[in-house]
Amino acid sequence: MLNINRTGKLTFGGGVHPPDYKRLSEDCQIKPIAVPKQLSVMLSQHIGAICKPLVNKKDHIAAGQVIAAAEAFVSAPIHSPVNGTVKDITLCSHPVLGRAEAIVIDSDPDNQPKQYNSTKFDSSFNPDKFTAEKIFDSVRNAGIVGMGGAGFPTNVKLKANPNSQIHTVIINGCECEPFITCDYRMMLEWTNQILAGAMLAAKALNCKDIYIGIEDNKPRAIEAFKKVIEQMPAAKDIKIVAVKTKYPQGGERQLIKSVIDIDVPAGGIPPMVGVLVTNVATAAAIAEAVVLDVPLTYRAVTVSGSGIKNPGNFYVPIGISAGELIELAGGLTDDAVKIILGGPMMGFAVADLSIPVTKTSGAITVLTAKEIGSVRIKAKETPCIRCGRCIEVCPMNINPTKIAHAAKHNLLDVAEEYNMSVCIECGCCSYICPADIEVAGYIKTGKILTARQKKLMPK
Repeated sequence: MLNINRTGKLTFGGGVHPPDYKRLSEDCQIKPIAVPKQLSVMLSQHIGAICKPLVNKKDHIAAGQVIAAAEAFVSAPIHSPVNGTVKDITLCSHPVLGRAEAIVIDSDPDNQPKQYNSTKFDSSFNPDKFTAEKIFDSVRNAGIVGMGGAGFPTNVKLKANPNSQIHTVIINGCECEPFITCDYRMMLEWTNQILAGAMLAAKALNCKDIYIGIEDNKPRAIEAFKKVIEQMPAAKDIKIVAVKTKYPQGGERQLIKSVIDIDVPAGGIPPMVGVLVTNVATAAAIAEAVVLDVPLTYRAVTVSGSGIKNPGNFYVPIGISAGELIELAGGLTDDAVKIILGGPMMGFAVADLSIPVTKTSGAITVLTAKEIGSVRIKAKETPCIRCGRCIEVCPMNINPTKIAHAAKHNLLDVAEEYNMSVCIECGCCSYICPADIEVAGYIKTGKILTARQKKLMPK
């Protein structure tokens, strides 16, 4: 029996309903920008091994050239978005690592903005023109990673595994974080390409069932897909599923539960239950790599929040700085108080605006004090009142407070006993906490400290 709540809508257990603030940018088409004078392309852009630079200072490089190699299976190569000259290979600000190596590129003055190319994805598109091997090789060589979250290398997901046969592909079109609308705009503007990418992913895995999960507050996106599916014979069996609007509906486990009512076991991953989940931006990148032989060097980014003068969606080269993107959106308002790389629920607050966009950077959100109070509570922390609200909203059915208290007092073994590793860091617990405790923050810190301890342990 499907997990249907009393409103009759497909959903999962737990979750919250923060204000979405989508109207700030949902009608803003994805806009190509002029090529920046300088880019800083991080060598660490995804889960897995950090890439090794293949270029040296003063080398002249071409757009699309591989500039950093993936030397491990769980990794993805990095390409230059522009024609230019390597200025340096040096440490730059990184949203997760603090500081990490990047290849700094001075762009040639004659670079032209990359344009979206839809000519190969009309109603005649047929995934059977491509072999599974061609799809896998193209995705691996193009350096594609998951563009909606942690950035797991996509070629690893598409590698057929006889021990966990994939029977279902789910394309994630939920985009449940407040403010962010770049995926929504892609669903409206790049509909054919996303469907092509979905079919190619299924072809690589010899998988028949394809679903596109979209929150029911995006009726225009749902209708756009339905219209194209009617016109594209190869896509006739793809199913569009409208799921309940709720955060974090876009989480892999939550979306699988909502769409096909399968539970991913704690500590497990979707392939263990025969499912591949990929974001709409990743699906579009798969199509571009396989059909057009174009590597992942650009992505759509939302710049939004009441702290931004002209919110919008931009098609930008990977390596552009957060500061330049903010200027493209008109700059900061006088009452802007917090800049977040990502959305307000799972993003990272940043102070250094030179921090570059990576393959996983879907948004820059600038909040005012008023928005901080309504989107994510952040006031003076008071003692926990044991209300249990964090347990009620936790989509992973764990006890966030117990884990946070253990992590806060450096009782990391106790935190592990309470299933700290199961936490998906969605921030629902922090959002709902009446004591203004940054529950998710303590858990994130606990995970980092645990990882460091394990690194230092003798083998």
